[in-house]
Amino acid sequence: MLLKLVDVVVYGILGLDPATRLGGAAHFFVYDAAKILILLFFLIFVVGVLRTYLPQKKIRRWMDREGIGGHFFAALFGAVTPFCSCSSIPLFLGFMEAGLPLGVALSFLITSPLVNEYLVVLMLGFFGWKITLLYVASGLAIGTVTGFILGRMGLEKYLVSDLARRRAECAEDPPCIVFRDRLAYGWRESSTIVHKIWLWVLAGVALGALIHNYVPQEAVHSIMARTGFFSVPVATLLGVPMYGSCAAIVPVAIVLFQKGIPLGTALAFMMAIAALSLPEAVMLRRAMRLHLILVFFGLTTIAIIVTGYLFNFLQGVVL
Repeated sequence: MLLKLVDVVVYGILGLDPATRLGGAAHFFVYDAAKILILLFFLIFVVGVLRTYLPQKKIRRWMDREGIGGHFFAALFGAVTPFCSCSSIPLFLGFMEAGLPLGVALSFLITSPLVNEYLVVLMLGFFGWKITLLYVASGLAIGTVTGFILGRMGLEKYLVSDLARRRAECAEDPPCIVFRDRLAYGWRESSTIVHKIWLWVLAGVALGALIHNYVPQEAVHSIMARTGFFSVPVATLLGVPMYGSCAAIVPVAIVLFQKGIPLGTALAFMMAIAALSLPEAVMLRRAMRLHLILVFFGLTTIAIIVTGYLFNFLQGVVL
């Protein structure tokens, strides 16, 4: 429904040609901006309502007591949510507003775009069950371990001041008695966050639209093919600035692999596009200071590079 409406607006009312880069970029921007903003409002509203039923202090104590287990369950929850890196941010913000530990919330944010049912189905069709199973396991491991490490680094001080204040206010359970109060609380939560972040969302999606439609795939392949042993970090660093949906990035990875790029290099490129992007960084700037964003991106990038080399090492075994 939304996709058809965007088609009418971009190609009908605006009269842009879908075969041109400008038409593709405009369609990407309008569709993803609308989808993310709607998702942002809806998910934070739902999380806000659910928060009124949950004893926040007990949940946080349980997460802390469980240690790395809490990070694994957050990563597992991320794996079953069908979101890209930018679409995962609304739920991540909801977790942060609810006062959940930063590292646990980051475990979800890392894994959600890396592993989801759409990507798994596409990978099964292209790569087979062995590679798909290893990919899912590696995605869960990246989210769990990276989130655990980030959570032990004391990075909460790099959250923006208003988010840190709201997390402190969430130490007590929201005082809601009747269901109407719970709905009102969820509405206030979602309205407040969307009002503060919508410009960042538009800026991030605009950046993603430009990269998605104006960076040629052939140039990326040429660079990776010439870098030899260093193809994995190069592929990862090339993938970080880009942004695309799961339906788009898996075919790109298989084309690279079919053209002779090692398996781990192709998957590292796909992981970097899925889990990290400049649009995501722009949106996260509303919740995090630059230092925390750089640490988060840096550690996740290192984890993806290690995983890429591991897949290259195992390529002869799994194929």
